[in-house]
Amino acid sequence: MKKLLILGAGIYQVPLIKKAQSMGIYVIVTSIPGNYPGFAIADKVYYENTTDYEAILKIAREEKIDGIVTSGTDVAIITVGKVCDALGLPGLSAEAAAIATDKILMKEAYEANGVRTAKFRILNYDDEDLAGKLSDFSFPVMVKAIDSSGSRGITRVDTLDEFDAARDAAKAVTRSDQFIVEEFIEGEECGAQAFVQDGKLEFCMPHGDYVFDGDVGVPIGHWAPYDAEPAVMEDMEKTLAAAVKAMKLDNCAINADFILKDGKPYVLEIGGRAGGTCLVELVSIYYGIDYYENMIKVAMGEHADFPTDQHNPCACHLLYSNKEGILVSQTDNNPEDPAIVEVQFDRALGTKVSKFKIGPHRIGHVITKGETLQESIDALHKALGNIKIEVE
Repeated sequence: MKKLLILGAGIYQVPLIKKAQSMGIYVIVTSIPGNYPGFAIADKVYYENTTDYEAILKIAREEKIDGIVTSGTDVAIITVGKVCDALGLPGLSAEAAAIATDKILMKEAYEANGVRTAKFRILNYDDEDLAGKLSDFSFPVMVKAIDSSGSRGITRVDTLDEFDAARDAAKAVTRSDQFIVEEFIEGEECGAQAFVQDGKLEFCMPHGDYVFDGDVGVPIGHWAPYDAEPAVMEDMEKTLAAAVKAMKLDNCAINADFILKDGKPYVLEIGGRAGGTCLVELVSIYYGIDYYENMIKVAMGEHADFPTDQHNPCACHLLYSNKEGILVSQTDNNPEDPAIVEVQFDRALGTKVSKFKIGPHRIGHVITKGETLQESIDALHKALGNIKIEVE
């Protein structure tokens, strides 16, 4: 029986685990101890930090794995790349993984290869003359930790007086002594899911984003297809392909964030893995494929087909709480409806939930579809209105 090592045991790895098992693959899961749902369903569990490359490589060698993969998180990407290199497994390389998880390397790769992106400056946490170093920037700016994910350590700064707090927030979540200041581009945030296999960009699915308006925009939902002029869509795919090539990504899923300004897409960040927030499910619905299965096939060294002749409108949205407390009730009052693909609750009653600020604070999701984009969005809003969640 073939063996697949999945890094992470959280909500975004659970569908990977289940799909691999349905394909007759023995699934080994590695994660730090915690209340993670993947532990209960994996065939074998190792309680190791997914960032501990030496420990994960030892497991991979001892288990004689045939592939390694993750989804929905950047934390384990460096380890995936290093293990792929060490064992000659399919997947992104250690070099590509490093670029995909270090915003400095990423931005430098874009700059060197002419990829349209926001102007940036690299600073040290102990730099003193901030006003001088940022003299050619206009506020607002974005302050970003270079190695964080899930919107951690990213803050919009409107005046120089706010800079120290933003720098401290970035420093609190990083292992680096450097951070990035980036120009703030006023525009429409959107994204794209894609896959690169044997050097070929198999598809590019631009999607619209529902964004939580907190300290920094956090995606809380998506829809496809994205409604933009054909020239903009063509430019987005061209820009994505250039960025993927610059980052040397191959045989992996792609999660891209864009800002559209004056009809031109600017790359914010690109990850060498599938996006969270139900984006794998949207790709599957939109193209009529099983995206989890394809990701697993490529990780196991098999060729995957990505037919893109179908375009099925769909949408999704997270469920979350606006306050911290104990989850006392969650009820889905929706009648049977073919437009509702899934309503999922992540948390058990009686558990503590956080006031929503970042993606991992989610407590569930809703996915819908329709004959048209408007039908799928209308079904989503209707379904959300029939779900009652109480936190005390």
